[in-house]
Amino acid sequence: MALDQTPPLNSLGFAKAPADTRVVVAMSGGVDSSVVAAMLAEEGYDVVGVTLQLYDHGAALAKKGACCAGIDIHDARRVAEDMGFPHYVLDYENVFKDAVIDEFADSYLAGATPVPCIRCNERVKFKDLLGTAKDLEADCMATGHYIQRKMGAQGAELHAAADATRDQSYFLFSTTPEQLEYLRFPLGHLPSKDDTRALAAKYGLSVAMKPDSQDICFVPNGDYAAVIRKLRPEAANPGQIVDMDGTVFGDHDGVINYTIGQRRGLGIGGLADPLYVIKLDADSKEVVVGPKEMLATRTVPVRDINWLGDAPLTSQNEWHVAVKVRSTRPPRAAIIRPLSKTTATVELLNPEQGISPGQACVFYDPDSSRIFGGGWIHKG
Repeated sequence: MALDQTPPLNSLGFAKAPADTRVVVAMSGGVDSSVVAAMLAEEGYDVVGVTLQLYDHGAALAKKGACCAGIDIHDARRVAEDMGFPHYVLDYENVFKDAVIDEFADSYLAGATPVPCIRCNERVKFKDLLGTAKDLEADCMATGHYIQRKMGAQGAELHAAADATRDQSYFLFSTTPEQLEYLRFPLGHLPSKDDTRALAAKYGLSVAMKPDSQDICFVPNGDYAAVIRKLRPEAANPGQIVDMDGTVFGDHDGVINYTIGQRRGLGIGGLADPLYVIKLDADSKEVVVGPKEMLATRTVPVRDINWLGDAPLTSQNEWHVAVKVRSTRPPRAAIIRPLSKTTATVELLNPEQGISPGQACVFYDPDSSRIFGGGWIHKG
């Protein structure tokens, strides 16, 4: 009887030695992706580091340093040199502008609240960069995202990170089953960010104590309006602040300066009850305000759904799940009622405030850490 000579699976799930397994690591220059690259290099994998230059802050905003630009590219290159694997920088500025920045600006002008990090993962990192990894004949691509990939009965599944405070599932819901087969997330099982920094120190990485990036990479200091004014000068056109009945409360200097749910900075104080931004109407240039209770939403229209369940979305009339309607909020009980393969109405069992078109609605299994995908909230 012949013995099975198939080698055991390595840590990335391949039945061959790490040295025979090529992995492209998407390196932003931060501590997370640097640790992934160093960890895999130490384990003996054939590591290739790739950093995307997405946005030139020096040219656009006369500032130095930002995600994927300047110092971050230097930091990624230094990690590769220290750990002894090749590193490449790819100029993706045009792709990024077309696929992410322009839509961000246009969505804001249309009164939505976009999430460009999701589009970047969907359209740049997990599409173009993943294609580059395959061109380099890599077996897989690894990133520093805090999310887990687990094998289930029907293939790879997407699961929330072990550390709920670092979980990035909201920003990765649009990862397709095909992409998930190819991707690896080596940090998703770690209990905390402290463990990542401890690994960085263990490997002697210069970025071990580098602070986390808090802003959208092309929006330093969180000033969305300044970036959009540069991209779309017409965005600063003034208009009126009105209530749902059309009563005028004052003037504003551009709808881009406001967000759904905003209370402060409206310049209409002195009222018995505070007013909140309920709606942004870019066509009429109106900022619509109302009492807090008008922010409460129970029914959420969702489109462009990426479904990651085992059975098709339309195989049931209702799916009882938990959903996130903002990245900073915990999942809440809800019912998905499919309208097609990519559209649905989501009913929240308890109303949520401040839900805005342009945000994502991400679906979670209420009984496990699994993510069932999600879609984009629209005006209906």
